[in-house]
Amino acid sequence: MNEFILTRPGVAAWVEEPTGFNKASLLLVARTGEWLRRPIIDTDWGRDFAAHAQLTCYTGGIDPYPQRMRDWDAAHRQPTADGK
Repeated sequence: MNEFILTRPGVAAWVEEPTGFNKASLLLVARTGEWLRRPIIDTDWGRDFAAHAQLTCYTGGIDPYPQRMRDWDAAHRQPTADGK
């Protein structure tokens, strides 16, 4: 995660609560929309990590994910077998 932060401009963090299906996670989104999601020990750890890295920190599920992330996904999506 540190490499992502150091090599991408304008990274912000979204701390995501655990669900019945997923562990707590930290989503990092660069200004370009490129993103990285990693499981974390707990949400306090995620907030502490973001604070230590001096990242703006949002709460996943409450604060919306940025449009730039969806735009990046759309631009980098690999076509499926049916060409879509």
